[in-house]
Amino acid sequence: MRIHALPLAQILPALGLLGSLSLATPCQAADLTVSAAVSLSNAFRALAARFEAEHADTHVLLNFAASDALLAQITKGAPVDVFASADQDTMDKAATRQLIDPASRENFVRNRLVLITPLPGGLRLKSLADLSLPEVHHLVMGRPEGVPAGRYARAALQEIGLWPALESRTIFAQNVRQALDYVVRGEVEAGFVYATDAALQVDRVQVAFEVPTGRPITYPVAAIAGSPQPVLARQFIHFLASPSSQAILAGFGFEKP
Repeated sequence: MRIHALPLAQILPALGLLGSLSLATPCQAADLTVSAAVSLSNAFRALAARFEAEHADTHVLLNFAASDALLAQITKGAPVDVFASADQDTMDKAATRQLIDPASRENFVRNRLVLITPLPGGLRLKSLADLSLPEVHHLVMGRPEGVPAGRYARAALQEIGLWPALESRTIFAQNVRQALDYVVRGEVEAGFVYATDAALQVDRVQVAFEVPTGRPITYPVAAIAGSPQPVLARQFIHFLASPSSQAILAGFGFEKP
């Protein structure tokens, strides 16, 4: 019986192929894309780091913008797994368009709307009625057509009949953080932001008072229908409700829903 040895020139390419196959065998890291309201940005960066630490080979990709802008992206087919909105109306629109898994929807935090003025030397405003004072030349809020905080602010002014008089004095920001920046730079006398945003600039702005909104400002989260990571998306949503995550959110000023 004869044994035929392969020439070395044929053995080396075969070994190279086996080596390339062995390198491809480890599991690829999973990407979880989370689109969240910009007011959640600081808290969600901390939460994403914790989630990645608890879920090996998972990378959380964060996308922040005004809630309505995020919904527009998702409607156009943006590759998103989880959507966290700053209001119920935007998430309701996502549900109506069948963009989310309705069974996954949960409320995970609550916020408050406040009126802020610059530091130092800002006006001492005690109520919404004070915004009609001649000293208030400009105020800022998120654009109501696209920013939940702006819708809350406009509704509060409409409730007491001040909106027609103040609309011409109002600067409309693209999101609530941009509204905060206007006040920080002293370019306006007052601005509407969330309490969590004001807490980020305690040395630059002061909270004049809490703005009544009629209903609690609760933040819903849901998995996107057809997500390529449905299991991971559900895990992230449940993670937000965990005691450790709620403690992180509380550290950034958010309250339990």
